[in-house]
Amino acid sequence: MSGPISLEPGGAEQDTLALRLAETRPPRRRPRWALDDSTLAIRLPRRGPDEEAVSALAAELADRVGPAVHPYEVAALLEAEGMSASLIKERYGHPNLFSLASALYERVPRTFPEPAPPTDPWRPDTVRCLLRGVLFALPGLAYLLTAPLWNAEEHATALIVAGLVSWAWGQALGHRAHLRMATGQREAGRTLLAGAPVGAALATAIAALPAAGGPVTLAAAAQSAYLAAAGVLLVLGRERLLLAGLSPLIVGAAVLPWWEPGALLRAGLPLLALLATLAVTGRALWTVLAVPAVSGATRPRLLWSLPYGLFGLAAGVLVLVEGRAEPYAVIVLTVSMGPAEWLLYRYRGLSVAALRATATPARFLLRSAGILALCLLLYVLPLLPAALLTGADPAALLLLAAALWTALLLQAFGAAWPSAVICLAAAGGAGAITLLHLPPGPAALPLCCGAAALCLAGYALWLLGRPAPHV
Repeated sequence: MSGPISLEPGGAEQDTLALRLAETRPPRRRPRWALDDSTLAIRLPRRGPDEEAVSALAAELADRVGPAVHPYEVAALLEAEGMSASLIKERYGHPNLFSLASALYERVPRTFPEPAPPTDPWRPDTVRCLLRGVLFALPGLAYLLTAPLWNAEEHATALIVAGLVSWAWGQALGHRAHLRMATGQREAGRTLLAGAPVGAALATAIAALPAAGGPVTLAAAAQSAYLAAAGVLLVLGRERLLLAGLSPLIVGAAVLPWWEPGALLRAGLPLLALLATLAVTGRALWTVLAVPAVSGATRPRLLWSLPYGLFGLAAGVLVLVEGRAEPYAVIVLTVSMGPAEWLLYRYRGLSVAALRATATPARFLLRSAGILALCLLLYVLPLLPAALLTGADPAALLLLAAALWTALLLQAFGAAWPSAVICLAAAGGAGAITLLHLPPGPAALPLCCGAAALCLAGYALWLLGRPAPHV
């Protein structure tokens, strides 16, 4: 340190200074623009989205992105797929989830597939409906078996009167039982247990007046008891039990073309069928009454079932007027009640489908008119060859069937009073003209039924051509 220090550039002190600066200062970084391409690719974040990767993702999720109506739905889908924020940035080059969702939403065209068709709540049970139609006609075999045992022309009045009363009472009782069925099976069973015997007794008592208390009263009592029991089984949906109860009648009628059973079997088989029907009815009621009762249930008013009973009376009179001229037409009409019930279900199912397919009230009205016309044609057209085969007047049979079916349709939607009043007017007019032999004579029934069918169809179109009753 005693010698002089050289201050000239390049001397030894310069080397010492360089060493000291290297020890005390960090090395300077190179600017970004000076980096080579490989370093830039590694250290710089991605500039813009990776279009190829986004397109591949869009193709993969196209079936789920297409139905989306907003990018937020796509964002929810990506979250559900477990798409993390780091993955979105590194693989697809988007800053966040919503950016990627918007890109996918824009790339995939909108597709709105139709939802799966819902199940038809009014799908009919075809076998059950056809069985019910057969069951309506099978009791006529009893009259076929017992025909040689009594004078039909002399004693038919008592049975007809008993049948009309039983038919009217059964319609009203069936409606009330269905109302109670909405509360519980036990409540419906109690209604049937109380009402069916009263109806049978009332029909027998009224039939005893024209029978003058003779032996025909017993036949009227048997007929009334059967109709009451059969009505109970039909309301409870026990059609197969009723068919089993009628099996003696079926067997007896089946052997008539080849064998004469004799007076004892001709009288005994219908009695056995009656006892079997009463037995299975009692069993069905016992099963229903074993169900626990519903507490706090309110009873419907009796007046609510009155129009159904009046309609039953009117329908019975119209069928009676037709049967006086063409007995076989009544059999055809009775059997057709099964397909008629099936078409009632189909009408309701088709109307619900039309409600989903139309967007304006006018279009629904037009479609409803087409459905009504289609169901009416499907019901009455098969009766045309049946009328020709039986020798019945096709006009009277077809118009009567159309009036009855349309009235039943209105009843199914709760419009019981209009159908009852219109059918009562038609029955009163046709019955009075036929009974008093007034003009136009035999043409009275088709004229009255045609007018009734036209009024009922117009009212049905006005009522059911609106969406509200079908909701």
